[in-house]
Amino acid sequence: MTRRLRVAAGLAATVLTTAMLAVAGGAGPASAAPEPMSYCSTTTGVVVAVDFAPWGGPVLRSCGSLPASGYTLLNQGGWHTTGTEHDGPGFICRIGYAGWHGGTQYPTAAQQSCVLTPPTNAYWAYWYAAPGQDTWSYSQSGAMSTSAQPGSVELWTFGGTSDGGTTGSALPSFSPGSVRARNAAPPPRVRHDRSSAPATSAPAATAPAASTPPPGSSATPTGQASPTGSPSVENAPPTRAAAASGGHGSAAPAIAALVIVVVLAAVGITVAARRPRRER
Repeated sequence: MTRRLRVAAGLAATVLTTAMLAVAGGAGPASAAPEPMSYCSTTTGVVVAVDFAPWGGPVLRSCGSLPASGYTLLNQGGWHTTGTEHDGPGFICRIGYAGWHGGTQYPTAAQQSCVLTPPTNAYWAYWYAAPGQDTWSYSQSGAMSTSAQPGSVELWTFGGTSDGGTTGSALPSFSPGSVRARNAAPPPRVRHDRSSAPATSAPAATAPAASTPPPGSSATPTGQASPTGSPSVENAPPTRAAAASGGHGSAAPAIAALVIVVVLAAVGITVAARRPRRER
């Protein structure tokens, strides 16, 4: 092999390796798969609830497995979100579920452009309740920077809040106990043979009645809400339905780029090999 050919081959190998690492890095770490609602319990999984009441909808809840961030939980099992052009995908501007209204994300583009940061009187507020906690805590962290706890509940409501989440139309109208999982432990997992009929989703369970606060929790801390309403709750079983246009995390562009790099590298090696060696 001539020196020219060795250099071309080495360069092609370097470019190819870099492209492959870029694809692997862009894919990101594997996230936990969503589960049927029955698999969430007081000590396992995390209940994710989204209140679509401003659009005449129910409170949809699903069970996410851990580890996962708030953003991951809203982009698996049929859930999809859209961020803003100004803040990126981590600032949740729209939320949709494939099993409700055809996966339409709300607010719609006609209602909010999601170009700039939404106003404080019309945005998705992020709440959470730790295991056993029956008051909502307002999250001032972005959805990508949170880490849910086993047995906890996360809630998204649309409207407005004060800076600390103490007042406003987006304060939850129901307690965490209204959507929290009540199972002491998840049911045993049953492995199905591929030849067997696919399991059907369990029907939506009736929302549990709002629980009473645990002893010693009569006061509501700052930044927390302790309502007593009983919302209309429906389970949102996992689905593999794809997002509408503009889904996040597609590997197609990276794969196409990798193919182009491989082709160009092969052409370069072939040209270098066929070029006649000059006499010194």
